[in-house]
Amino acid sequence: MFDLLFSREDGYLALTNAGNIVFLAIAVCVLLVVCFVTGKNRSFSAKQLVFSAASIALAFALSYVRIIRMPWGGAVTLCSMLFVTLVGNWYGPGVGFTTAFAYSMLQFVQDGGAYILSPLQAGLDYIFAFTALGASGFFKDKKNGLAVGYSVAILLRGLFHAIGGYLYWMDYMPDNFPRALSAIYPFCYNYAFILAEGAITLVVLSLPPVKRALAQVKKMAVS
Repeated sequence: MFDLLFSREDGYLALTNAGNIVFLAIAVCVLLVVCFVTGKNRSFSAKQLVFSAASIALAFALSYVRIIRMPWGGAVTLCSMLFVTLVGNWYGPGVGFTTAFAYSMLQFVQDGGAYILSPLQAGLDYIFAFTALGASGFFKDKKNGLAVGYSVAILLRGLFHAIGGYLYWMDYMPDNFPRALSAIYPFCYNYAFILAEGAITLVVLSLPPVKRALAQVKKMAVS
């Protein structure tokens, strides 16, 4: 069974095609259980499921649109993180974190199951990092809640990536990275593309037509 789900590549474990299917099935089951439990408390309606699913689909599609590739690795996508944080801004942290968790499963599988060094590494690089985007929900009713919630959420995502970098990926620091700054390499690597995308997204959010469009979508989502 182990060999059916995992393959070994250069000392790492990676999910096979069968492993990806099983992992996705488990993720879907977990999401359905969470939706069922929260739905019993009427905190996850049919409309919320539809809008959350649409947001995940848009975020996942846009995560393939990489407009800038950073010199040390990582890429700036076309505002993909925004569409995950929108759910939290609409419905609060409960639905926000649930949706972000589902998105983290897709990101894990997007990388072909990634390279698995340990459960903690997979959690830091994928599950914890992308689920952190649901933190935008804590700013749902605050002034400038979308911009502030988005900013906090992406900073939290970067923090989990950086912790994973310190624990597991320091040996992969490129030769052209200044050795004197090696202590902050995980932060430079991860926040370089996260903050670049964040800056672009915040500029887009400040545009009056975008503000009006998002306000209209939010009105539809929460009415």
